[in-house]
Amino acid sequence: MWHRYGVIARLCIVLAMGTSGVLVAQDKSSARPAGESQGSDLFASNCAACHGADGRGGEHAPDIATASDVQRLTDRNLIDIVKNGITGTGMPGFGELGQDQILTLVTYLRTLQGKNNTVTLPGNAEYGQKLFFGKAQCSECHMAQGKGGFIASDLSYSDVNTNVDHLRQVILDPEKALPAQKKAVSLTTNTGQKFTGALRAQDNFSISIQTLDGAFHYFLKSQLTSVDIGSRSLMPHDYRSRLSDAEINDLVSYLIRIGSQSPKADDSSSDDDDE
Repeated sequence: MWHRYGVIARLCIVLAMGTSGVLVAQDKSSARPAGESQGSDLFASNCAACHGADGRGGEHAPDIATASDVQRLTDRNLIDIVKNGITGTGMPGFGELGQDQILTLVTYLRTLQGKNNTVTLPGNAEYGQKLFFGKAQCSECHMAQGKGGFIASDLSYSDVNTNVDHLRQVILDPEKALPAQKKAVSLTTNTGQKFTGALRAQDNFSISIQTLDGAFHYFLKSQLTSVDIGSRSLMPHDYRSRLSDAEINDLVSYLIRIGSQSPKADDSSSDDDDE
């Protein structure tokens, strides 16, 4: 087992090379692809002096290519260390490289490790952000990076391993693509009142939902004549007509990009467990 400095140093270099568990390639529409040649040049100028040209360790820093405890690290939660380094380890910050070059570096590092799982964004993430908070109105229900609604899930922590086609399917056909627990709850009381919202809690005797206006409603099940959980989605059903194919791709790209960039507590740096 590597001593503490070795683990931290290797972690730092991995941090200096990525932002997510799945590498997110540049937008097709707004940036040139990051080629292996560019990654090799960046690695040579920023990393090789300490870690060796092949990443297998040098005079001043350990192996980051074949060491198993480095290979199994994800890139998530690493963006801050990429920018700022880690005090006391000799690992500098690489924030001046910018996002695109950091992604190129991590792509090349994964190549040195013999593995590379690159997700190519199908559209333009910047345009997708504008759609999310604008025309598509996603932010009325969903939060993203601290902004937006609260009735639906926080998409800042989208699973970056989500298949692009599946994510597109969720947007276009939520009834089929979403699991029941992420769909609406519809209740009818003994007095004939109807409520629809998101499930917040339930047990054998009671149920609590939050309606689209943000209000919480608590019911004893003895007060209800019907409880329908997960039969329909709260998501809009008309994105096929409201958004073009290109706009859907932009929105998908934004969701993948923020999932790759958002800090998230995990055990990726553990010596004992994989993610």
